[in-house]
Amino acid sequence: MSSPATAAYPAAGFEESPESLSRADTHEEVTPSEIAVGVIIGRASEYFDFFVFGIACVLVFPSLLFPFLSRLDGTLMSFALLAVAFVVRPVGTAVSMAIQRRWGRGTKLTIALFLLGVCTVGMAFLPSYSSVGTAAIVALLVLRIGQGLALGGTWDGLPSLLAMSAPKHRRGWYAMIGQLGAPVGFVLAAGLFAYLYSSLSVEEFLAWGWRYPFFVAFAVNVVALFARLRLVVGQSYTELLQERELQPVAVSRVMREEGGNVLLGAFAALASFALFHMVTVFPLSWITMYSDQPITEVLGVQIVGAFLAAGAIMVSGWLSDRVGRRTLLGSMAVLIGVFSLLVPWLLDAGTVGNNIFLISGFVLLGLSYGQASGTVTSNFSARYRYTGAALSTDIAWMIGAAFAPLVALGLSAKFGLGAVTLYLLSGVVCTLGALRINRMVEQQRD
Repeated sequence: MSSPATAAYPAAGFEESPESLSRADTHEEVTPSEIAVGVIIGRASEYFDFFVFGIACVLVFPSLLFPFLSRLDGTLMSFALLAVAFVVRPVGTAVSMAIQRRWGRGTKLTIALFLLGVCTVGMAFLPSYSSVGTAAIVALLVLRIGQGLALGGTWDGLPSLLAMSAPKHRRGWYAMIGQLGAPVGFVLAAGLFAYLYSSLSVEEFLAWGWRYPFFVAFAVNVVALFARLRLVVGQSYTELLQERELQPVAVSRVMREEGGNVLLGAFAALASFALFHMVTVFPLSWITMYSDQPITEVLGVQIVGAFLAAGAIMVSGWLSDRVGRRTLLGSMAVLIGVFSLLVPWLLDAGTVGNNIFLISGFVLLGLSYGQASGTVTSNFSARYRYTGAALSTDIAWMIGAAFAPLVALGLSAKFGLGAVTLYLLSGVVCTLGALRINRMVEQQRD
């Protein structure tokens, strides 16, 4: 499954004065509404891939690929495969930026989404360990690496352009639009798995039922590809990007000239990214292994939570325009810290505690993740912002979310749920520290 996605983080240029979208030529205008539609479609398709793989890591791969291990160890091995895509994603970004400089944005996006689709549908044909042995594990590893490389190429600049085109008094509202792709993708993926799991026997589900979500993911990618290409290859869109200097630069050059800003941007939203897997993939594994709550019920509660998260994301846009994005993100980091202290008690309190954890966690995720894009990317000079935003995204996912299910499940199984508390608190500390450093940098600059 793909991670996202590709996430809509971090959008660029929120701290700059917005420019008018009016055109001096005869080309059709690209409005913020059209850009918003492209952002939501693109991010929802990537998050759908992301969650299809993540859910399969809990429900399918331990039995399909690691039958020789215990359920816990098989799940941990599956989570290790989950992390691979995030590790190689920065490499995909570097390659894709070179492709865009040479052949253009449309070519880059086509190659990336084609590779993503091929790797995703390839997983639908994955053989079992019992039929081909370790070759099945190697095949999934190769496909997962392909997904990670592809995800690095899906950055299209739409969130940055949307942010820079937003009215000054509604920047927080426009910042949250791309983040809506996360709950949309989760609802689709979890709903599909819940339907298949409840409609089939366990044997049928493990034999062939689980493959359908991967076929659907491929179809969704095709639709998203054409929807995004229709916008990004247009001359008006291209001219808007050129006006705002949102053009690719070599990754090595960005890291050499503004690597500090890349890291600052990644750490500023780390609490949100750490929480991301703590309320989606991790609890599904923990609850199904250490409680009697049915899988379909857990998925159903998570779907309700995802709808609430979507509402919370929209609320975050409203709040951000009134109190400021950094203030909101810092406040949410503190609340995540408080929430982390309750995790051991909630997940050890039976079905009621599990459900409270899931619902409250999703709401908190929506409020924090809704403004996790573009918080400090105004630090980038204009020429490095496009590539710098993509790299900050990659590093945030890799540090904050890639290993979260693996670390949380492994340490919790051995030392108790207090490990989840420590993991979330580490993200909180990183976020508050990065926001503080960014404030000092701005004061020195002013």
